[in-house]
Amino acid sequence: MSEAPLLSIEDARVEFSAPGGTVRAVDGVSLHVGDGETLAVVGESGCGKTTLARAVLGLQPLKAGRIVLQGEAITRTPPDIARRVGIVWQDPFASLDPRWPVGRSALEPLRIVGSPGDAQTIFKEVGLDPKLVSRYPHQLSGGQRQRVAIGRALATKPPLVICDEPTAALDLSIRAQILNLLKDLQAARRCSYLYISHDLTTVRFLAERVAVMYLGRIVEEGPTEAIFASPQHPYTRALLDSAPTLERLMHLPEPAPGEIPDPRTRFPGCRFAGRCPRAQPQCIEQDPGRTETGARAVYCHFPLGTEAATPAAD
Repeated sequence: MSEAPLLSIEDARVEFSAPGGTVRAVDGVSLHVGDGETLAVVGESGCGKTTLARAVLGLQPLKAGRIVLQGEAITRTPPDIARRVGIVWQDPFASLDPRWPVGRSALEPLRIVGSPGDAQTIFKEVGLDPKLVSRYPHQLSGGQRQRVAIGRALATKPPLVICDEPTAALDLSIRAQILNLLKDLQAARRCSYLYISHDLTTVRFLAERVAVMYLGRIVEEGPTEAIFASPQHPYTRALLDSAPTLERLMHLPEPAPGEIPDPRTRFPGCRFAGRCPRAQPQCIEQDPGRTETGARAVYCHFPLGTEAATPAAD
């Protein structure tokens, strides 16, 4: 019997009341993260990635399903969450208290769990000059602030670190430094990352596995290189085609047809059916479910590379 994963998400559902109906921000998501690995969750803004991360932290209650961390179900924020999960938010200027010296912010998780620590040691581990511990966030550059945030997230040596768009607010040259830092720290600590992003370039560099999310659901999951080399879901293909490359410089990709549906809509079938060039009546009427092929999983009636891709004649 294989070892239980560090993090297991089983049919997780998160709902929000909205005028005119209910938004299912996370709708039946099942994922797992193993020891020492990086799983990236990718998708457009508003697809439910950050809501999923908040649910893992216990900050967002589940309507249904369950989340299990180190064998314990997460039903609310556990008192020892700072020891078990670190979090690196997108904007370090917003996530660091502007009234505190950054050294105090870095030590806050250790204070919460009652462990001793030294801010200068933390700063050295993330490549910062220890003399900066007395500075305030506005006195640091964006890259320096994000290094403080990473040091804070890893201060208690948690087995799981959630990275929510950690390079989105940084210049391109600084992004590479932060990604290399995350890789080096993971190799040294053997921690796992749940990496949330819409930046496919950083995902390909950092993650071993990728889960593609659309309107609250996972549509495809598998090893990173396999997903990039041969996507099976039409939405994954459209997402990859939208990423800038040197070959497509100065050429905008063709957008997927149609509009993103109202998130309050109840879908009997595939959520992407209204925009998918391969859609057939079955796609609109029936939930595709999960189809596994080795390490790959796709939620699609007619994955790329299969027959029956021509829409039915009128």
